Amino acid sequence: MFVFGYFIGALARVLDFLLWAYIWVIVGRAVISWVNADPYNPIVRFLRQITDPVLDWLRKRLPFLMIGGIDMTPVAVIAVIVFLQGFLVPTLRQLASGLV
Repeated sequence: MFVFGYFIGALARVLDFLLWAYIWVIVGRAVISWVNADPYNPIVRFLRQITDPVLDWLRKRLPFLMIGGIDMTPVAVIAVIVFLQGFLVPTLRQLASGLV
């Protein structure tokens, strides 16, 4: 059973890393939206491809996040990610320590 505990612990670490990486991708996407970035730049295209599905989904369901022409959906996504990091990752780590 200890192998499963180590697996869950590793999964928690990878999930924590991926959530932090996605926060930085969201921040990068917000920064490029403030400047007139070239839409054909590969970095800009990558940031839009990886964030637009989440941001568009949230914009459809919560249209009130557009406050005075300012799009607050990146802030909402980051808040959800921080919640997941504070709840899901420690829960997985606790579960893993109980199995080891």
